[in-house]
Amino acid sequence: METRPYVPWKMVNDFMVDVFEKYGVPRKDAEICADVLLESDRRGIESHGCNRFKPIYLDRIKNGTLLPVTKIDIVKETPTTVVMDANNGMGMVASHKMMEMLIEKAKKYGMAGGTIFNSTHYGIAGYWTTMAEKAGMIGISGTNARPSVAPTWGVEPMMGTNPLTFTMPTDEDFPFNFDCATSTIQNGKIEFYERSGKPTPAGLVVNREGETMTDSGKILKDMRAGQAALCPLGGLGEATGGYKGYGFTAVVEILSAALAGGPYMKALNGKDENGKPQMYRLGHFFFVINPEFFMGLDTFEKTAGGICRDLRASAKAPGAERIYTAGEKEHLAWLDRKDKGVPVGESIQKGFVALRDEFNLPYKFPFEK
Repeated sequence: METRPYVPWKMVNDFMVDVFEKYGVPRKDAEICADVLLESDRRGIESHGCNRFKPIYLDRIKNGTLLPVTKIDIVKETPTTVVMDANNGMGMVASHKMMEMLIEKAKKYGMAGGTIFNSTHYGIAGYWTTMAEKAGMIGISGTNARPSVAPTWGVEPMMGTNPLTFTMPTDEDFPFNFDCATSTIQNGKIEFYERSGKPTPAGLVVNREGETMTDSGKILKDMRAGQAALCPLGGLGEATGGYKGYGFTAVVEILSAALAGGPYMKALNGKDENGKPQMYRLGHFFFVINPEFFMGLDTFEKTAGGICRDLRASAKAPGAERIYTAGEKEHLAWLDRKDKGVPVGESIQKGFVALRDEFNLPYKFPFEK
C-alpha cells in the first residue's frame, strides 16, 4: 500500500516548468521536459520521473554539462531520414522535434528514421515511441549512455544501459509498449534503491573481482569510480543468456553512434582526461513505421491486440495471479494515479521545498504541515 503523500499532477508540472525556467530553459522547452519526466511517473517508472529532476537535469545545467537552451542543427535530411545535432542541449527537446519530423515523413512515405548526436539524457525512451503510436504508427528508439555495463565475461563498464524500445498500436485501451534497458538493471533504479535505503538485489552488479554487489550506496560510488559494472540482460557468463543481453546492448550502442558518426562507450563518461565534468554527447536513434503502407492500421491493431489477449489468456504458473503484456502494468499504474497525483518520498519533498524557497516560488505542497 502506498504510504507516500501525493502531489497533484498539475502542481508538480507547473512547479517543474517554473524551476526549469529559472535555470534558463525556455518555457516551451520546459513544458516538454516536465511532461516527459511526469509521463514516467504516470507509468509507475519512478527511476526516470521527478526523482531525476534535480540530479540529472538541474545539477547538470548548473555544472555546465547540459545547456538549458537547445540549439538544434539539421546536419542531413532526406525525404525519409534526419540527422540532428543537439549541441549539448536538452535531449528531450531535440527528441521531440525529431519525432515530429519523422511522424510527418512516415505519413507520406511509410517509414522514417533519424539519429541525434551531441545530445543529453532524453528521459524514458517509451515517450518517443508513444508519440508514434498516438499517430497510429509503430515507434522504435534507443540511446547510448555513460558506460556502466560490462560485456559478457568482463567486469569493466564499457557500454550504457542502452534501452531498446518498441511501442505498437493495438485495439485495446493501451498499446504494446516494451520499454526497458538492455542491462539487468538501470542506474536510476539503483539510485531509487539508495534513496529508499534498500539494497540492490544480488546478481545484478559485479565488481572488479567478479563478485556480486548489493549495497546500493557503495554500488553507485564504485560505479562512478569505474570499479563496478552492471550485468547485461541474462547476467554474467553465457549459461543464463548473458551474451544475448550483451548483443542487444552493443546493437543499441552501434545504432546510437554509428548512424551519425558520434562518440561511443568510454567517450560518453562525462569526464575529461583530468576527471573534470564535460559534456556527455549522447546519441539516440528513432524509427517510425506506418502500418497503412502494409495491410492497414485496423488490421495491425486487431492482430497485435489478439496476440496480447492470447498471451494473457494462456496457462498460468501455479500461484500466479495473471499474465501481463508489455505496457499493461504502466496502464494500470496510470489508472491508479491519474486522480491521486505523484507520490513523492521524503528526499524528493525536501528537494522540492529547497527549490521552491531558493526561487521564492508560490507553491504550498500537500505534504507540508
